[in-house]
Formats: sequence, C-alpha cells, structure tokens
Amino acid sequence: MELAHPSSGPSGPEPFATPGNGTPEWVNRRASAQAARASLARQTSGRRRFVDPATCDREYSGSELEFMNAMHDYKARSGRMFPTWSEVLEVLRSLGYEKAQELAETAG
Repeated sequence: MELAHPSSGPSGPEPFATPGNGTPEWVNRRASAQAARASLARQTSGRRRFVDPATCDREYSGSELEFMNAMHDYKARSGRMFPTWSEVLEVLRSLGYEKAQELAETAG
C-alpha cells in the first residue's frame, strides 16, 4: 500500500514532507514559522531576566547572596534550570555548610 500525499496549492498547505530516506513526516509550517518568530523575538528583546522581579524589593544578607550566586553558577555550569534537592544540597556543602549535629560529633 502506498501513502498518497496531498498536493499543496490553493486548497491548503502540504501536510507531508519526504526527507532523504523516503519516509513521510508531518510538517506544520505555520507552527514552525511561529516558533521561529518567537525564538527570534526572545533573542532580540532581551526580556529574559536572571533576577526574580518578585524578590527585588528586599535587602539580602551576605550568606543569602553567596548562596544565590552559588546556585546561579551551578545552574549555568550544569545547564539545569531546575536542580534537584540533592543538587541544592551539593551546592550548600560546596559552600562549607554542614549539619550542626555532624559538627558536634566530629568535634567531640
């Protein structure tokens, strides 16, 4: 059985494209064009922010700033926008934080 490809023309867009391997693929040209325009708009507008606007009103302590910067650096290095709690704990430990009970046991 052979797959019939609707022809493009005044009646509508071509829903199938045939890549080099001859297998038909679905192509949504309107969605592809919209995604390309949105990507270009994000790149040129510079609207993406690294600082949460809801938290700009307060003064942060040195420890808070150190932690936020460490998390920002971790996310940039790892490429993960939403780190797991294990990764957050890893960042805290890299800053030298330890559980108080563990400190007491190692000192005593």
